[in-house]
Amino acid sequence: MLPPFKKAIPLLERIENSGYEAYFVGGSVRDSLLGREISDVDIATSALPEELKTIFPQTADIGIEHGTILVIYKGIPYEITTFRAESEYSDFRRPDKVEFIRSLTEDLKRRDFTMNAIAMDRAGGLIDPFNGQEAIRTKQIVTVGEAAERFGEDALRMMRAVRFVSQLGFTIETNTLSALSTMPHLLEKIAVERKLAEFEKLLEGPSRTEALSILVQTSLYKFLPGLKGSGTSLHRMIHCSLSTLSRVEMWTLLVYQLHLNEQESGRFLRDWKLPVKQIKEVLKTLHWFRFRLHNQWTAMDVYRAGKEVMLSAEKLIQSSLGIEPVLNADLVKLFECLPIKNRTELDMTGTDLLSWFNRKPGPWVKDYLQLIEEKVIKGELVNERANIREWLVNCNRKLEKD
Repeated sequence: MLPPFKKAIPLLERIENSGYEAYFVGGSVRDSLLGREISDVDIATSALPEELKTIFPQTADIGIEHGTILVIYKGIPYEITTFRAESEYSDFRRPDKVEFIRSLTEDLKRRDFTMNAIAMDRAGGLIDPFNGQEAIRTKQIVTVGEAAERFGEDALRMMRAVRFVSQLGFTIETNTLSALSTMPHLLEKIAVERKLAEFEKLLEGPSRTEALSILVQTSLYKFLPGLKGSGTSLHRMIHCSLSTLSRVEMWTLLVYQLHLNEQESGRFLRDWKLPVKQIKEVLKTLHWFRFRLHNQWTAMDVYRAGKEVMLSAEKLIQSSLGIEPVLNADLVKLFECLPIKNRTELDMTGTDLLSWFNRKPGPWVKDYLQLIEEKVIKGELVNERANIREWLVNCNRKLEKD
């Protein structure tokens, strides 16, 4: 049994000693069977939230209406959820009614996929009423019960199925895949933020190429922000080498394959509700990727792009050609040999300029700093404060004479 389970065994014991059932459930059990690392565990119990509060002194209501409370045990937070049954999903997202029950099997029955419907007791024994272990053994994603019913309850489960393809390298069972192909329109009911969370996990998984192929095959992509009518673009992306790309690089390549200009790219990323910082990173990487498609790197280009963006642009060049990206040692050396890596390393500041020329702040300060940067990078000016000042004074005198 893995350490996170062992640390949580006393919670199960305490619940059981109070006359209730308690089990480890969900992704932690699945990942332990797959030999994957786990960081935290979820616990399901026959005890009601109010009953749990009498068992544990430190609790917090984080989803008590759905039977979940947070228990703090030896400084570690654990989510403990009462067995429950759900009925009617009129918005295709959340159950209209949650009923607390005392049956583990009925609780597992409401879960999405059989691999996620396995429970483990405190001795490590498995309770697997829906053959989740067999699905794991055969590397298949299979819904608990009828796929159409599960996806009709929560349409995001369709994105979760494809995300698990990317993360686990599993295939989707035939009936489950068929339901994906007939129900993608239900994704319209799902908030962009929820789709984004699944899509980004999909973009980073080891089997992301296969997952993107399923998005196209099932037409799920048509109901994701900005992707309707982009099947050809996604096909192009699928034929790129994707396995080593970061999240930002994946977004950059996607925007590039969509043939969007800078303004359209920004709008597309905002429609996905990406964080502003991430949007800026993607747009900057996209700019230098497009630059690199038609140009070779100079020292000034490398300086302006920065090391990480330069290497990302280089990776994307190789990826778009279907080549497994490899680190370009010469470019790394070019960057490392730069006299300065960013403006803060200049041996002077904008304040020095104001003092030296006795002038008021204005656009001229930025222009001068850019000129100094360029001269230093090109090796035409030594990055020493006195040297820079002397050079500026001489330039100013020359301008005055001219």
